[in-house]
Amino acid sequence: MMGQQPRAESLFYYFRLEDQISEDHLLRLIDRYVDFSFVRERLKNFYSSTGRPSIDPEVLLRLLLVGYLYGITSERRLLDEVRMHLAYRWFTRLGFEQEIPDHSTFSKNRHGRFRQSGVFREMFEEIVRRCLQAGLVEGRNLAVDGTLVGANASQQSRVAREQLAEVAQVSRTVQQYLAELEQQNPVADSEEPAPSGPVSTTDPDAAWTAAKSGPALLAYYDNYLIDTHSRVILAVEATPARFRQEMVAARRMLERVNKLGLHPECLGADKAYGSGEFLAWLLARNIQPHIPVIDRRHQTRGHFTRDQFRYEPSENAYYCPEEKPLRYRGLQRGSRGYAYCSTATQCQGCPQKKLCTPAAYRKLFVHWQEPARQIVRALAGTPAYVRSQRLRRKIEALFSELKQRLGLRRVRLRRLWNVAEQFFLAATVQNLKRLVRFLAHRESSPALSTA
Repeated sequence: MMGQQPRAESLFYYFRLEDQISEDHLLRLIDRYVDFSFVRERLKNFYSSTGRPSIDPEVLLRLLLVGYLYGITSERRLLDEVRMHLAYRWFTRLGFEQEIPDHSTFSKNRHGRFRQSGVFREMFEEIVRRCLQAGLVEGRNLAVDGTLVGANASQQSRVAREQLAEVAQVSRTVQQYLAELEQQNPVADSEEPAPSGPVSTTDPDAAWTAAKSGPALLAYYDNYLIDTHSRVILAVEATPARFRQEMVAARRMLERVNKLGLHPECLGADKAYGSGEFLAWLLARNIQPHIPVIDRRHQTRGHFTRDQFRYEPSENAYYCPEEKPLRYRGLQRGSRGYAYCSTATQCQGCPQKKLCTPAAYRKLFVHWQEPARQIVRALAGTPAYVRSQRLRRKIEALFSELKQRLGLRRVRLRRLWNVAEQFFLAATVQNLKRLVRFLAHRESSPALSTA
């Protein structure tokens, strides 16, 4: 006969959470191979020695890790899921007899102890160090790139920069933003020009930018520096989505990995990183730039290119195909290079003038980092260059995982420091998955461990 299962509530259930989590579950692997107790040591100076005990900060960070591992972007929903999911409870050390923290606890700690201590960056760097100790990271061939992540602000929130002082009278966010600008010391020779144009009153740090496909939006760059051998993220940098910010972030990230004891041999990137200044910076640090050079030498509309002009170092002059000199005319700071020009008298009546220039005389522009650009052009097409360009595409898979699996197509928090925390947490869980699976595979393959 057909059975029927009635709904019957038992007063007591006899089982252990420990017995319900399979041995190969991701959360069990993380708990087995990664000790998060360093978090308490990092935060102990931010707690009072008296009073009622607070929620264990390790529990809060484990809760956040669960949210990022499984793409639960809402903290309210995260706590609901933890309340119902056995594996989440087990990983976060929250038994059935314990109360689930309130969602507001995250905000209080994030804007207080977590922000002051930099614990999210510390946790990310600790996982990177453990990847290094495990032998997962090779560290010779690196790749860098950035992806657009939408800000939690709308186009309608933007106002003219001149109106910020007026808006600050009613907006605490804008007040804080203006106070931070006053505290900053502008650098006169900075490569990054001062921000201009409208500002979002909701999130003043976000930048208005055009996406490759789709409408313009307020956004940030999530910049990754990865080891192409293991796909481990070695450094993360959050920046507003402005031109040249990717190269600024790349410098910071490379300086950071040097402190970890890594000395990369080459760096793969796309053409957005191909400025002369960045290429020269890499070469000065013995890093081969496997990067396409940003080059406008051949954008001459059918006229002679600069390659067809002969340079004479002793005279600091170029000679055209008709052997007429183009003399040095000075430095062009805005274009970051040097100008060379002929004269109208020289060009008048030249039999090849139509092939040279439609103007009265010919001008040449030479970037002030031209020697570095020439070195990088010579690298293009070499086997190492081709390999780096192929391997750098691995970073796209990480960005796809970030947005598809972790759900970070748009940030939930506002202001640059909050966005940076989200990016650190996301990169941490991406590295955690690779680290624990590598350790589990090595443990199950003794031949690999003794090789």
